[in-house]
Amino acid sequence: MSKRKILITGRGSYVGTSFITWLQQWPDQYEVTELSVRGEDWKGHDFSKYDAVLHVAGIAHVSTDPKMEQQYYKVNRDLAIEVAEKAKKEDVKQFIFTSSIIVYGDSSHINKKRVIDRSTIPQPSNFYGNSKLQAEEGITLLESDDFKVVIIRPPMIYGKGSKGNYPRLASFARKLPVFPDIENERSMLHIDNLCEFIRLIISNNEHGLFFPQNTEYVKTAEMVRLISVVYEKNIRFTKAFNPLLRFIGDYVGTINKAFGNLVYEQSMSNYKDNYRVRDLKESIEETEAEKL
Repeated sequence: MSKRKILITGRGSYVGTSFITWLQQWPDQYEVTELSVRGEDWKGHDFSKYDAVLHVAGIAHVSTDPKMEQQYYKVNRDLAIEVAEKAKKEDVKQFIFTSSIIVYGDSSHINKKRVIDRSTIPQPSNFYGNSKLQAEEGITLLESDDFKVVIIRPPMIYGKGSKGNYPRLASFARKLPVFPDIENERSMLHIDNLCEFIRLIISNNEHGLFFPQNTEYVKTAEMVRLISVVYEKNIRFTKAFNPLLRFIGDYVGTINKAFGNLVYEQSMSNYKDNYRVRDLKESIEETEAEKL
C-alpha cells in the first residue's frame, strides 16, 4: 500500500507540528510535508503530488485592535481560500480547514449555560470569528465530487506546549493555595484527540463539517485539581468566592474565560471510529509530564 501524502500549509503551527509528531507512529502509512505560506513562494510549490492538504495557517485570537482587522481577513480568510483554490486546481482530493468554536461568538458566561447543537447558527462576535466563518464559506463553495472539503470547528485545544487559557490554569494549580469551586462546563479537546481525529478524517477520505471534543465536559476546578495532583500540591477548593465571582462575571471578561459555560451537545462530536485516545485525567498527566 502506497503512503498517503499530506501537505500541511502553515509552518510551525501548534496543530500542524503536533500532527507531524502524531503520525510518526505510522511511518509506513503517511508522508507529511510542511509548507510556509508566508510571502509568495508557496504559490510555486507543486500540490499535485498530495492526497490531502491540512490548512492550519492563520492569525490566532490574540487581538481586538481594529487596526488588525484587515490583516485577519487577509490571512484567515483570503489566504485560506487561495490555498484551497490551488489545491483544487492541482487535483488534491481532500482539503481540511481548521476553524473554531469561536464562529458561534465569544460568549461563554459564568452565569449562563450555553449549549451549541447542529441547529445553532454561527454568529461571530469579532473579526477573528468572522474571518474564520467567511473562510469556511468560501472554501465550502469549492467542493465537488473530486475535491472533498472538511471543516473542523474544535473547542479550546490544550496539550503539551499549548497557549491560551490552559497554561494560565496550570500556573494557578501550581501556585495557589485556594481555588474557587464553581460548577461550570466547557467543551475542550486534547491535542492528541484532535490529531487522531484528523488522521481518521484523512484515512477515511471524509468531507463535511465536524465538531470533535473530549468525551467529558470540563469543570475548571476539576481541571485545576487534576493538575495539582500531578504536582502533589494541596489546593483547597472553596465556594466562598462564588457569589462575588458571579457578580463580577457580568462586568469582567476574564472571569467568564476562566469559569464560563460553553459546550457542544455531545452527540455532535460522535464519529464512527474512536478518536478520543486520552480521557481528561490522562490528558492532564500527558500535558504536565515534562514540566515535572
